[in-house]
Amino acid sequence: MTEIPIRDAATVLLVRDCQTRPRVLMGQRGARAAFMPNKFVFPGGAVDPGDASVALAQPLPDLCQARLREDCDGDRSHALAVAAIRELWEETGLLLGQPGSWDGTPPADWAGFAATGHLPAAHMLNFVFRAVTPPGRPRRFDARFFLVDADHLISDPDDFSGASDELSSLQWVVMEEARQFNLPFITEVVLAEVMAMLPEIAPPVSVPYFSNSDEQSLFLRLEGHAL
Repeated sequence: MTEIPIRDAATVLLVRDCQTRPRVLMGQRGARAAFMPNKFVFPGGAVDPGDASVALAQPLPDLCQARLREDCDGDRSHALAVAAIRELWEETGLLLGQPGSWDGTPPADWAGFAATGHLPAAHMLNFVFRAVTPPGRPRRFDARFFLVDADHLISDPDDFSGASDELSSLQWVVMEEARQFNLPFITEVVLAEVMAMLPEIAPPVSVPYFSNSDEQSLFLRLEGHAL
């Protein structure tokens, strides 16, 4: 049996109306998708090889960087933040960044983003959850979830005209009603954690971490200790 490699991935929980009736942006994966077909999910995906080389106008908060380095064999915090912003842009057409010019020609998958006259910025990303896909799935990811207030968008939060076709039915879902949708188990768990945090949007006291290996499944907490 071929061992399925575990790929680093970044996911964005974009939330609006936090003080009243919080809503989160979700979309539906295709029926023929190899991973989680038909499920409603948050925008996100695997880290690309080029993500580590993309400059950020502003980096992740120091605490988030420290927590992303925990229980990890290298510092992937920068690449994960870049991947989160890129995946949000590709799958929804929504933009997190600030005005600025790129130094040289941007990578091909950032050309559209760069054409808007903005640089990606990660200071508004809050690392709130980490989960590794259990064994036995067709694809496995070490996914980091980032919570973001939609007020930080520099694009219209209701304009999905620039989205790719990877997610359909993009919509703002009332968080209290999200369980009525066809959700993956881990998405339900993350939603429950985030709902307990709101209306505050900030790095939590500790970050929940579902660690799944061939030997065991553990529920851990990342505390953000400096190296």
